[in-house]
Amino acid sequence: MMKKNVYAFVLLLTVSTLFSQKTQRIAYIDMEYILQNIPEYTEAQKSLNAKVTKWRNQLDKEARNIELIKSDLATEKAILTKDLIEEREEDIQIKQEALRRLESLYFGPRGDLFNLRKQLVQPVQDQVYNAVQTIATRKKYDFVFDKSSELVMLYSNKKHDISDLIVKMINIDQRQQAKKEKIAAKKELLKDDNLTEQQKEAKAKKEALKQKKLTEREERIKRIEEKRQAALKAKADKRKLLQEKREALKKAKEEKNKLEEEKKNESK
Repeated sequence: MMKKNVYAFVLLLTVSTLFSQKTQRIAYIDMEYILQNIPEYTEAQKSLNAKVTKWRNQLDKEARNIELIKSDLATEKAILTKDLIEEREEDIQIKQEALRRLESLYFGPRGDLFNLRKQLVQPVQDQVYNAVQTIATRKKYDFVFDKSSELVMLYSNKKHDISDLIVKMINIDQRQQAKKEKIAAKKELLKDDNLTEQQKEAKAKKEALKQKKLTEREERIKRIEEKRQAALKAKADKRKLLQEKREALKKAKEEKNKLEEEKKNESK
């Protein structure tokens, strides 16, 4: 509510300014329309959504597994020993803690989603804002509004819409950038042919280091999973040992009872 009040205040202030100063120049953009017409953004958003869906499915699967284990424990609690109940409860706690760590790794303040969005989407959004600044400066606009934001525009004249101009500028910039990267790649290829063996070795090490950094996320997830599996195995081994001991004691007791019964029969 507070945010909307601020926007309303800004709108009223702007309208008041426009009426008091007839020379003011205004324009507006539709950010959603612009982003939807930039292929790099739509591709980045698809990639981001696919990753989020994959992570959510993995977390949901783990959560369902935990709920199933808890349900089984509640059902079997009456026939389990105190030690087995404690083992099962510890097992559940380990799984819940691993799930919380994994969720934080994916969706935490500095998690994978934050980094991936910064890597994929942020550069395109920066291009849009830079293009708006450039056009506003060239055409000497005093105000540029975003039609798709929470700042409600009750009426907007199409002649003030510069969204297509923004898209056009970004497309031109991207084509120019692609040409520059292509030329740079050719120069780099020619440069590689003139490198000494020592320089080639140093470059190879640099590339290897870069590749290593790219796999840090997968390695972190792998370490968490390995730690979880090791803890679960240790608990399972301990539970198995306890079960074997109980079975051995039970068998020994049965053998003892059997011998006692045989002795009674012989004495008769």
